[in-house]
Amino acid sequence: MIPTWAQLVYLACAVAFILALKGLSGPRTARVGNLIGAGAAVVACALPFFYLQRMDNVALILIAIAIGTAGGVYGAQKVTMTQMPQMVALFNGVGGGAAALVALVELQEITHARVGDTAGWFVLVATAFTIFVGSVSFAGSAITFAKLQDLMTSRPVTFPGLAVVFGGALVGGLVLSGLLIADPTVWAGIVLALLGLGFGVLLVLPVGGADVPIVISLLNAFTGLTVAAGGYVLSNTLLLVAGTLVGAAGTFLTLLMARAMGRSVANILFGALKGGSTLGSGEASDRPVRSAGPVDAAIMLGYADRVIIVPGYGLAVAQAQHTLRELVDVLTARGTQVDYAIHPVAGRMPGHMNVLLAEAQVPYEQLKEMDDINGDFKDADVVLVVGANDVVNPAAKTTPGAPIYGMPILNADEAKQVIFMKRSMRPGFAGIENELLFEETTTLLFGDAKDTMGKLLSAVKAL
Repeated sequence: MIPTWAQLVYLACAVAFILALKGLSGPRTARVGNLIGAGAAVVACALPFFYLQRMDNVALILIAIAIGTAGGVYGAQKVTMTQMPQMVALFNGVGGGAAALVALVELQEITHARVGDTAGWFVLVATAFTIFVGSVSFAGSAITFAKLQDLMTSRPVTFPGLAVVFGGALVGGLVLSGLLIADPTVWAGIVLALLGLGFGVLLVLPVGGADVPIVISLLNAFTGLTVAAGGYVLSNTLLLVAGTLVGAAGTFLTLLMARAMGRSVANILFGALKGGSTLGSGEASDRPVRSAGPVDAAIMLGYADRVIIVPGYGLAVAQAQHTLRELVDVLTARGTQVDYAIHPVAGRMPGHMNVLLAEAQVPYEQLKEMDDINGDFKDADVVLVVGANDVVNPAAKTTPGAPIYGMPILNADEAKQVIFMKRSMRPGFAGIENELLFEETTTLLFGDAKDTMGKLLSAVKAL
């Protein structure tokens, strides 16, 4: 029985989690919100040591906490911001796997105590759900990590009969869950977990690289729901509240990201099974384009009254955001109005590009969301596209059947002039040609983003 004082502390931690989520909704309060959530998690983990009269395997628990703490500190210090989505996927998978393992342990307690009938059918339902969905989240997150980390191809992976195997794994999971509820055994739980692992792999393999962030968000929702269900199994209200918050936030984020891509979640997950793909051919175009050097581009920028910057993930990969900020500072000092146009999926995850630019001390006031700035492109003298491709591709509006057709884009094609910085003519994540590259108003500036941006900065300063 949890004493009253401990329940009150758990309640305070639950409130802190809610406040943390609220704080994370805005850039100015995100750091404080993160600290509040982390502090509440530490208190919640430490609390059982103070009220439990008897604890088994204390040494193993402390060793596990030490290993986890060391891994977390190392990851926070060594992982770069461009690798943050991979880290989120990894942590999310570990959470789902941990929930599944805890449910298996609880299942063992139920079977050893021979209280299958008195445990309550809903407890067994929650246990089966946690084992299966937690395993799905663990395996699926491992595949998303591998795709983002280039440990495997980011293209959709399919094989003949995938849909049949996928459907069979789902039906098998449901049937085995029913058997576990009717007659709970540890072996049924282990087989259910293995089936969940296979289902998680099959769920993510057909998803292309451009859609992996959306799947990460979906799997995050899965993990939250398993934690909530695990909280019910353990009679732990704090886990129930925390898991519900994560599950709800992950679900909303998944739907918002899918809307930003102009597609449904079902299409993202199962489009490849119907012969579609989130990636095109990926071949470089040999069509003629107009290109120029840094000096010509600097002249265009130097004499512009209104400039809009469209940053993409390639900007961050090249670590050119610091030089870009210097360029914007120089232009702003000369009286040029400059803003950054941020597409919802410009980075690998929502808000990712904002964080990458914040690293370079870019004022938050200069960051404009797509809906707020799309109407300003027609008044822009120059749009500078750096490391972005699909988010300014007019094919999303003009080419039915294109992988990105229907996705809301930034209206860079409406500007008077476009400077498009690219390493080569290879397409972006979607693997299709960007018609904006071939417009008469577009000038391409080829080269590594960091090196070329440095030359462009020097040329602007020399004007």
